[in-house]
Amino acid sequence: MGKKSRLLLSLALVTMMATGCSSTKPKIPDEPPEVLYQKARVKLDSGSYASAIELLEALDSRYPFGAYSTQVQLDLIYAYYKQDDTAQAIANIDRFIRLNPAHKNIDYVYYMRGLTNMAADFNFFQDFFGIDRDDKDPSYARQAFKDFKLLLQNYPTSQYAADARARMISLKTRLAKYDLSVAQYYVKRGALIAAANRAKQLVEDFPDTPQTEQALELMVNAYTDLKMPAMAQNARAVLAKNYPNNELVGG
Repeated sequence: MGKKSRLLLSLALVTMMATGCSSTKPKIPDEPPEVLYQKARVKLDSGSYASAIELLEALDSRYPFGAYSTQVQLDLIYAYYKQDDTAQAIANIDRFIRLNPAHKNIDYVYYMRGLTNMAADFNFFQDFFGIDRDDKDPSYARQAFKDFKLLLQNYPTSQYAADARARMISLKTRLAKYDLSVAQYYVKRGALIAAANRAKQLVEDFPDTPQTEQALELMVNAYTDLKMPAMAQNARAVLAKNYPNNELVGG
């Protein structure tokens, strides 16, 4: 068999394989929207999120202005979140907020935005194996904090307010740990002004977190080493007021 014949045979085999694969791919049937939506709900309620997404995406593209369009968008947000596809979840959330800013369930959408950004911040392997992640980029956690804060400011009576408030507590600790790790890194590098400033920012932003005491200690030591006695004494005074048993108090 010649080289040209072998090439043509190879192309034919590839075409046949591709055709076979595409023919086995499930196709969303052309059914009325109410039927498709009921099927999507069954998949969603049973935890078959990938299948639910296929049906919901078909509904969203075929009937963008139908009776189910708004609920389909809300269900897609939830399905993508449960599927751990945070990028698609955020994209659908932002689209919903843009198109339906006054919707009756807009508080739920902001709540889901916070949850999704928290999920994006979460790293399964690091948490599972107990790897320290305090110094990892907290941009998603910071955005989640803003999302929940916005929910509480604009919808204080929302049914999601209590959970959002509780999640903000853990997010504050996450962000405070990061700021403390940055301040400690500056200390190791000898950048004491930068270290003291970062610790001061932590104390101002997250005063009710466990990291506040360590931040104040860092400020006392940094200002002392920098020969800035007034600043060191101010930090020590705040430390004494809030943590009277700290060994640096009165030092």
